[in-house]
Amino acid sequence: MKAGAQGFGETSYVAGGDSSDAMLAFQPPFRSADAEVLPNRERIVSRSRDLARNNGWTAGGIVKEVDAVVGSRFRPLLKPDWMALGLSSEWAAEFKNRVEARWRNYAEDPRKLCDLTRSQTVGQMFALAYRNYIIEGEALGIVSWRPERPTATVLRVVDPDLLSTPADLADETRLRSGVELDRHGAAFRYHFRQAHAASPYADEGQFTWKALPREKGWGRPVVMHFFDKFRDGQTRGVSRLAPIIETLRMEDHYGRVELQAAVINAVLAAFIKSPMGPEAMDELFGEGDGGNAILGYHENRQSYYEARDGVRMGNARITQLFPGDEIGMVSTSRPAAQFAEFEGAVLRKIASGLGISYEQLAADWSKTNYSSARAALVEIWRGWTSRRVSFAQGFCQPFFMAWLEEEIDTGRITLPRGAPSFRENWSAYSRAKWIGPGKGFVDPVKEAQAAAMRVALGLSTLEEEAAELTGSDWLENMEQIKREIGVLPEGSLHPVQESFARLLGQVGSPLLDERT
Repeated sequence: MKAGAQGFGETSYVAGGDSSDAMLAFQPPFRSADAEVLPNRERIVSRSRDLARNNGWTAGGIVKEVDAVVGSRFRPLLKPDWMALGLSSEWAAEFKNRVEARWRNYAEDPRKLCDLTRSQTVGQMFALAYRNYIIEGEALGIVSWRPERPTATVLRVVDPDLLSTPADLADETRLRSGVELDRHGAAFRYHFRQAHAASPYADEGQFTWKALPREKGWGRPVVMHFFDKFRDGQTRGVSRLAPIIETLRMEDHYGRVELQAAVINAVLAAFIKSPMGPEAMDELFGEGDGGNAILGYHENRQSYYEARDGVRMGNARITQLFPGDEIGMVSTSRPAAQFAEFEGAVLRKIASGLGISYEQLAADWSKTNYSSARAALVEIWRGWTSRRVSFAQGFCQPFFMAWLEEEIDTGRITLPRGAPSFRENWSAYSRAKWIGPGKGFVDPVKEAQAAAMRVALGLSTLEEEAAELTGSDWLENMEQIKREIGVLPEGSLHPVQESFARLLGQVGSPLLDERT
């Protein structure tokens, strides 16, 4: 029996063979996770940053995602696991209100004492970290302790470039690009250069590294390192822009060329044609004088036009031309009639790579109806929600836990007598859902009605709907509504005091029938 008949020497998948020209030329290297990422990481990052600075589509896409996922006031909606702690739901509600009030006072303090560098609030630092995650592929933060401040726990969002192997030595099995691993492959220590290697200032920190543990011995977070892990053994993150950098670069260059051509056509409206070229001029009048005849001819032409204030087209005033000269007109036709259509196709590819819709990236809603806009929003929001949850768990939650530990240790927030230890139940006490900007509305009436139906059917809660649609805290809304009801004139009804179904125009709905 031939080897080929047994399955040897042949491939059952076209992807594994070289029978086609496309596959024959497609021979990517077979490498480990870090071998794919680490050698070219700096080049990928520098190119991503350049596009984020100078390419409008890239800058706009990044801003849109940061605004949608994190926004300016990313905050926790505390949900302590009172059942796991063996405490009551009443305690959980009181604990939630106290912790969230303390967090607001700390995170939104305009003095910015929460930031080690005192330049941002907590929400702004989270937005910066998420921006780093998009461009550099990872977000890095260090939890520091400053006892001279009202709250000693502070955060510094660190430039990922500072995470590097000491002395710029070659990576090793247990030390890769500044990340030190244990025998199981878990990161337990990080090495940070104390000043950027390319800093324009002379700083001894460029040649100094500091090692920080991932966490303290009792579990307090110190270094937060968030990135998308695509393969086992991956140590550092990859820019989210990496798959589309080439496309972005080519589109940017093509757009510049088209714009330059359009500008040239618009500016160069007309030109003056001389009747003879320099060779003919020299042959007829020069008689071997080394070009003096040509120079004299052009000097005469220049003097002629200067004496008549030049040739102007702006006010439809054309003076008499020099003998023999003619006016030539430049066609003002568009350089590429299919430019808009082609750019739209390229932008759809870029939008797909960024994880947003073409309409959002290009701000072009001219060909979109309600159904397609709603479908696009739902699809994009699913991805944004996934990234929001991942970022909150990997970066925001550890910092919140470190802050809450100090609040409890200092007695600013107290636990019931006999309650389980906080340090033995970090996650149960600090369990939270993080709220960012709301989804927004394509059709406010329809979507409010749909939210009411979900709540009525038990598919959602008022708290969930408030967080998703408007990015607000339902309990805060209720407290505000109570105050509003208290100041309304006697006999006036607040809108929430009306029937829920009637308020949303659902009277007679078979879903709610006689209950309304």
